[in-house]
Amino acid sequence: MATISTTREHLLEVGLRQLRTTGYTATGVKEVLDLAHVPKGSFYHYFSSKEAFVSELFDRYAKGEGERAQRVLGDTSIAPLERLRTYFEELISIYGEPGEGAGCLVGAMSLEIADHIPKLQAQLQSMYAGWQHGIADVLRQAIKRGDLAKSTKPDALAEFILNSYEGALVRMKAEQDSSPLRNFQHFIFDIVLKK
Repeated sequence: MATISTTREHLLEVGLRQLRTTGYTATGVKEVLDLAHVPKGSFYHYFSSKEAFVSELFDRYAKGEGERAQRVLGDTSIAPLERLRTYFEELISIYGEPGEGAGCLVGAMSLEIADHIPKLQAQLQSMYAGWQHGIADVLRQAIKRGDLAKSTKPDALAEFILNSYEGALVRMKAEQDSSPLRNFQHFIFDIVLKK
């Protein structure tokens, strides 16, 4: 028999996969329960609502992506701009191939639900802010090393980079073609971030 912790974890794993594949609206509680092979009562034992469930999924996703950012962007044995390039290459290798579940969960949920579920909107804003802050820190390190001009505005540039990446992902999904992401990489790393 499954323990409380494993049943809850299993629901979160299945839910995150389904949310990435079908989005918020098309991911129903019954569908998650059927895929997880868990009775309906179990869901409401752990989560008070679909919104509460998705809120936890956002937390899980943010934690995983935060760990990735720390592992790659925090590796100070590598030059800052090389870390940033490696970071986006890794993200693109995971989320940038056209097909089911492609793209960024934060971007997809921003398009689908951010304007009508305030609690989830606040979480999305927080995830974007943390992500942007991490990129800006790497840019500050690059400025300090002399890899970028001292006049560079790291917070504004981090926002631009993040927005460009998210836009390229949306376009990749719409066109089912990864060329927008290749274009993002070329312009950001070969032109914008050249000293």
